[in-house]
Amino acid sequence: MAGEAERNSCVLRDLRQRAGNDTCADCGAAEPDWVSVTLGVFVCQGCSLIHRSIESLRQVKSVLQDTFEDKEIEFIASMGNEAAKAKYEQLAPPFYHRPSHTDCRILREQWIRAKYERQEFIHIEKQEPYSAGYREGLLWKRGRDNGQFLSRKFILSEREGALKYYNKHDAREPKAIMRIESLNATFQPAKIGNPCGLQITYLRDNSTRNIFVYHEDSKEMVDWFTAIRAARFHYQKVAFPGANDEDLVPRLTRNFMKEGFMEKTGPRHTEGFKKRWFTMDDRRLMYFKDPLDAYARGEVFIGSKENRYTVVSGLPASIQGYHWKYGITIGTPDRKFLFACETEAEQKDWIAAFQRVVNRPMMPQEYAVEAHFKHKP
Repeated sequence: MAGEAERNSCVLRDLRQRAGNDTCADCGAAEPDWVSVTLGVFVCQGCSLIHRSIESLRQVKSVLQDTFEDKEIEFIASMGNEAAKAKYEQLAPPFYHRPSHTDCRILREQWIRAKYERQEFIHIEKQEPYSAGYREGLLWKRGRDNGQFLSRKFILSEREGALKYYNKHDAREPKAIMRIESLNATFQPAKIGNPCGLQITYLRDNSTRNIFVYHEDSKEMVDWFTAIRAARFHYQKVAFPGANDEDLVPRLTRNFMKEGFMEKTGPRHTEGFKKRWFTMDDRRLMYFKDPLDAYARGEVFIGSKENRYTVVSGLPASIQGYHWKYGITIGTPDRKFLFACETEAEQKDWIAAFQRVVNRPMMPQEYAVEAHFKHKP
């Protein structure tokens, strides 16, 4: 028996080296050490825990520690990640978010459930909740002033090109209209304090507005997220008729490049430093008094080095008063912005995020954003 177990272990390790099997079938993480004996695919530890939580998928074994029967080995050899992808993802729409190992749990769980449990990408009619071009329902929305989450009616309409919400379920006029053109959605479970927490941002008068929502049902929340991505995809297909799907998909929704607390001073550099929550959303650096504020206190456009934007470590020697130790100076064609971080590690992370933006040449449409940008001092 020991010899047979060792032989099976060697076969499994060889199978894992096959193309496709060397990354997780569900999130793409490298060197997966687990196998679904139900599906015949290699998965990472994080995704294996999700498989175990689903009754129909719970048979998962460790490549390194468990023993396998001959019939299990034969099934895994006959299937593998590439064959499973061809079967279970054959009709996955381009706008459906394929999660990575860094995505939150509910995105990875609903991707796994959609593929294997509900088989949404085999039976296209099961995609109707997020692909119909119209979606209506109730979400818990955080109040701007009191911070309480209250039930609000939301309507997403591709025909109208907007996501709207209503303060009363029978209200005729929406409280806010968010154009699909500038809409973004990103899951923020830790920030919102709910595993299904979603932050929706949009532009109004060229300034960013935030709303924070959740639903108790993770499938419902991911369906809303996917419906927003579908609406954005169809909008971009019209706006950029010559673009390939591969070019459009990264533009549908985006996670923020970096978030966290820094201190800042005012435009004269003589004001005291104040602690603010900062969000780096592509070329927009926004700062808030509180992470869950609806409106930014100010926004800074960060262009490219070719356009005289710079980022350096430290603060000018003339700066007086108490502030956190680790400074950052961002130079723009108009002025310098001074920030301070609490730790050296945070300073390095922020500088790296700023450098990625500054080192990237500006796109033609970004010049229009720069020209119309309004910074609130």
